[in-house]
Amino acid sequence: MKTLTAASVPKSRWVRIIPAVVLIYVVAAFDKTNISYAMAGGMSKSLSLTTTFSGLASGIFFIGYLFLQVPGGIIAERRNAKAYVAWTVVIFGLVAMLSGLAQNWWELLASRFLLGVAEGGLFPAILIILTRWFPREERGRANGFFLMNGPIAGFLGGPLGGWIMTFSNWRALFIIEGCLSFLLLAIFLPFISNRPEDDKHISEAERNYIVAKLAEEKKLVPQANMNLQVMQRVLRQPNSWKLIVVYFCMAVGIYGFSMWLPTTIENLTHTGIGMVGLLSALPNIVSMIGCFALALWADRRGNSRFWTAFGLFGFAVCLVLSTWFKGDVWLSFVFILGCGFFLHSPSGVFWTIPPMLSDADTAAAERGLINGLGNLGGFVGPFFVGWLTTVANSSVSFYSLVIFTLIGVVVTMTLPRMGSGKSSRTATTDVSHAK
Repeated sequence: MKTLTAASVPKSRWVRIIPAVVLIYVVAAFDKTNISYAMAGGMSKSLSLTTTFSGLASGIFFIGYLFLQVPGGIIAERRNAKAYVAWTVVIFGLVAMLSGLAQNWWELLASRFLLGVAEGGLFPAILIILTRWFPREERGRANGFFLMNGPIAGFLGGPLGGWIMTFSNWRALFIIEGCLSFLLLAIFLPFISNRPEDDKHISEAERNYIVAKLAEEKKLVPQANMNLQVMQRVLRQPNSWKLIVVYFCMAVGIYGFSMWLPTTIENLTHTGIGMVGLLSALPNIVSMIGCFALALWADRRGNSRFWTAFGLFGFAVCLVLSTWFKGDVWLSFVFILGCGFFLHSPSGVFWTIPPMLSDADTAAAERGLINGLGNLGGFVGPFFVGWLTTVANSSVSFYSLVIFTLIGVVVTMTLPRMGSGKSSRTATTDVSHAK
């Protein structure tokens, strides 16, 4: 029998599955981050929010986000991943619209918390779909394309949010972008089936290839390997806790900077919200370049520990310089672009480290623990910036992000040295880091 290979079968799965899941997560990211444009566009004033409460409203999403990460993945795996994603899209669209109806601070906090709960299971459910449609030899590329949703959302979200705010207000921003979620169903439902066996649109050759490859994988991969003993082993390893601290500090910097970026640009340039949206897109364009560049350097030269620390340190330096030179608007903005370059780039290299420090079972459990606890930095970063802006000033708030980032640098450098670029290349596309 002729051996089935990816090159010998049609590739409709690439043009049907990948764009659909990317679009879903892009719109989910709009609903997650549009509060930053709402704050810059008058929401805080309308609801009489202090900067502390504005930061709390931005960060509380990540508290809710923790609740369904594990249960959502289990439900999607055991029942129907497509149905789970579809219902999640409906629910987070409705909850996102509720934010536009908030009349006071507690209604806003409640809606943002519920949005985090609603979106919490989306990421693991989409990963399950990708796992069912793309065999191991293709999965790295599939996951890599999917993870481009972050920079894409940042690039598109700024101009879209700014444009909506030019003809309406922050309430319309939440409602309109919430409605976009329902349009996704018209794309998602026809293009994706829960499993290749259920899909009537792909060719028989493509279906047989996927099914055969996944059957081979199932024989090779032990079942139910995420047991209590593995988790206990993870919790006893000092390196696991170091990695949690590093990812937490990274998340503080990423979300503390991103959530307050439109307000920072508005205060720096004194331009209208439409221009703020356009200018906010530029750091995200630079971020795409940074992600590729740092991963390439790490792949070619090895030592993921060093390149992770280098990326964190670069972000800290650019953030300090953007604050020092804020009297010179465009020079300060150049350093904000530098922050964009280093904003996400350490994350891709960071996720190559766990598989190089642990066996496969331990690394899998370790990544889940790092992702769950580390993402709490997404709450701390925006809240700290808002609170310190209230009690001190915006410069002090950004310096707090610098301190967290530098702690991440120091802890990173206490990890064992990882040598070969080959190791990095096999893990750079690991998708266990969340959005």
